[in-house]
Amino acid sequence: MKLYTLLLTLALAGTAFAKRPNILFIFTDDHGYQAISAYGSNRNKTPNIDRIASEGVRFENCFVTNSICGPSRAVILTGKHSHINGFMTNGNRFNGEQQTFPKLLQKKGYQTAIFGKWHLKSDPTGFDIWKVLLGQGPYYNPPMKSVEGTKKIEGYTTDIITDLSLEWLKEGRDKDKPFMLMCQHKAPHRNWQPGPDHLNLYDDIEMPYPETFWDDYKGRTIAASTQAMTVANHLSANDLKLNQPRNLTSAQLQTWNAAYEPKNKAFKEAKLEGKERIKWQYQRYVKDYLRCVASVDDNIGRILKYLDQSGLAENTVVIYSSDQGWYLGEHGWYDKRWMYEESFKTPLVARWPGKIKPGTVNRDFVSNLDFAQTFLDIAGVKEIPEPMQGRSLVPVFEGNTPEDWRKNFYYHYYEFPGAHSVRRHYGIRTEKYKLIHFYNVKAWELFDLQKDPNELNSVYADEKYAGTVKSLKEELTKLRTLYKVPEDTRPVKRAPKKPRPKKQQNNKK
Repeated sequence: MKLYTLLLTLALAGTAFAKRPNILFIFTDDHGYQAISAYGSNRNKTPNIDRIASEGVRFENCFVTNSICGPSRAVILTGKHSHINGFMTNGNRFNGEQQTFPKLLQKKGYQTAIFGKWHLKSDPTGFDIWKVLLGQGPYYNPPMKSVEGTKKIEGYTTDIITDLSLEWLKEGRDKDKPFMLMCQHKAPHRNWQPGPDHLNLYDDIEMPYPETFWDDYKGRTIAASTQAMTVANHLSANDLKLNQPRNLTSAQLQTWNAAYEPKNKAFKEAKLEGKERIKWQYQRYVKDYLRCVASVDDNIGRILKYLDQSGLAENTVVIYSSDQGWYLGEHGWYDKRWMYEESFKTPLVARWPGKIKPGTVNRDFVSNLDFAQTFLDIAGVKEIPEPMQGRSLVPVFEGNTPEDWRKNFYYHYYEFPGAHSVRRHYGIRTEKYKLIHFYNVKAWELFDLQKDPNELNSVYADEKYAGTVKSLKEELTKLRTLYKVPEDTRPVKRAPKKPRPKKQQNNKK
């Protein structure tokens, strides 16, 4: 009788185990929501990302806590703000000994795997298998690191990351266990080198210019006008493909030159100046960016096709997002970092058959801070030893947003001095307003998002908004207390480098 009971218990446990959903997290670097047709892009089409949205949910207000590559990834792994997880800027090194959601999933019996961009300096922990780019990684022929060492793989990086993910899904995993797969692309990060299949995409069209492309920054503080990220002045010859890439094979370079040499020749002969030169730079930049996005979307299609063919689709939660938003010429910019909408808001679409109603559009304030607890909730992990700072999106997926869901959101950017010279700032976003404090220059901005959705004119000094400023500052203080945010006392100026000791001369004769 005891043996029968034991066998029945094991059988029931096995059945429950088998029913636990798989999780596929597809992640990109710097993919702005404006470059996704499900979000209304007037520049490009992304049918495979759109498919996830149409078969699931599209989030209109997914905000990041710190709009920069490494810190966003650390927030996702830990479910904690940058000042808590210790990764505040790209110069930091992630402490892999701390609690992360992959480690908790492993304890719950999940297989965990990550392929692609890691960008946290330390080696991945909490994964049964990993193969990641070294730092930023190149667009072609990337060296990839694993527990076995580092090996260069020939090909286009977006394709390679997908190949590795599909190989593991097909042959590398234990098919009796649920899985968490993180397929993390480098694209469309700078310097936007398109794949061989898309080098001439968009050649025959002119991309539209954003409404704020010729922004003069007069309606804001000194922060907006002292950055170094304009399409007009800060794109390099490498960014603009006026120099050949250095790490291509001879065959790859031949294909590349066949595409770019005629276009570069026409540009040089035109001898453009002033606004015409700026417009050409925008066209070159944005088309290359969107070509990289096209490769990402094609490869997402490859994975979705395999899920369908293998029968995995019905029991796999598919989530697509990016580490933050991006500027595609809005305010005359490229890059990210700001609390302004284009970089503060990131795309998020998710599909979960039987749980998420197809075609759902959600406008709740959600965040990359919520991803860790969401993954854990999907997997049935109820106990998290160290409290996280987000909330599970599972009830939101199911259309049952809790009544006490957040109505405002806290943001904090730390990396100054640093690339692109965006000042440190923190702030609060509500449905109607956004208040930003550039604390090192003692400057504030307030935007009425209903009257000024492009955030061109701060009304912080307008007496009509005095009450709004007061209440927002009070709410901002509450959020900083809730998240235990310390004052940022790091020096603004870089410490001078110590002179290297002179080599001892050899006095022997």
